[in-house]
Amino acid sequence: MSNYESSKPYIKVVNIPNPLYQSLKGDYFVGQTEPVRFSGNRNAWGGLVNPSGSGVDLFVNAFTITNYSNEPFTAEIWFNSIPPGKGTTSDNVSPANTTIRSKPKGKIKFAEMVKGFLTKGVNVFNRVVPPKSALVSDEEGKFIFPNNGSYVIFLVSPGNKEIKAEIAYGWFEKKRKKDC
Repeated sequence: MSNYESSKPYIKVVNIPNPLYQSLKGDYFVGQTEPVRFSGNRNAWGGLVNPSGSGVDLFVNAFTITNYSNEPFTAEIWFNSIPPGKGTTSDNVSPANTTIRSKPKGKIKFAEMVKGFLTKGVNVFNRVVPPKSALVSDEEGKFIFPNNGSYVIFLVSPGNKEIKAEIAYGWFEKKRKKDC
């Protein structure tokens, strides 16, 4: 018997990134808003929303803000806020693992050309989105939202020129324990 042979069975250990693990289980989802416009005193937003009674926690893994315009603008990131205007639910959502037909509980909602600002919640950080670019942030699932929670990106109009942008999210979901 060589130094590498053994009569004992081997245990194989494989290290994979958590998003891949979640995707293999059918629990990782991706999606985006429709293009949203904003200008003057009107803003836009796109959020990942965990509906009441979903039974899951949402773990925000990544977001992308695409700026199609020639002007920079500020994106405000808010936790658990109430955005202005009537939000539309995006149909542009899919499991990352398309071999599994799982459906997310979380919803991507968005609105454009809205008056006013977000209420309640917390503005946790801001980002400047350069012209003709995509700003990508990998959050590694560290932002977690229970039922009725939300992660909203609020796009602030920089002036009178019309801006066109899109917001995308990658997230995974985990069933909540009954006592939570």
